[in-house]
Amino acid sequence: MSWCAIGLDNPKSPGNVGSIIRSCGCFAADEIFYTGERYDRAQKFHTDTANARATLPLTHKESLFISLPEKTQTVCVELVENAIALPQFQHPEHCLYVFGPEDNNLTQQCIDQCDQVVFIPARHCLNLSATVNIVLYDRWMKSQNELSKEDYNQMIRNSRDCRNNLSTTA
Repeated sequence: MSWCAIGLDNPKSPGNVGSIIRSCGCFAADEIFYTGERYDRAQKFHTDTANARATLPLTHKESLFISLPEKTQTVCVELVENAIALPQFQHPEHCLYVFGPEDNNLTQQCIDQCDQVVFIPARHCLNLSATVNIVLYDRWMKSQNELSKEDYNQMIRNSRDCRNNLSTTA
């Protein structure tokens, strides 16, 4: 069985963390770890509207790299020269994805501790929660075997809220 966690280095925005929690619920991440003190002060303002926090552990750690499950590979997601572009990246089965704070980047020491470094090709740097969304979506989609139209339709039925009964004739 695979395992996937998100590691946030000193996040500051409860809005971003709330969106990340929701993304983890949507795209099957198992845990979220964070360092620093800024989020602890701001967490009462989180925006996890899907209440994924009720089933998804969000744990403060002194270091993102301690007490990880066996076989875990660490993947830094940062704009670093010579990093692997996300479309070409093969996601490890057991992985901790490490993301920097909204208003800074990861330290060189943190990057050096990771097994791999990945970046998302884009015209500009992305918002933290958008970056996590894209990485988790990419992992999730690459892990899906060939899905049929009916498989996707079932996914739609499971994902939408009770007021959405839209369909297309195509």
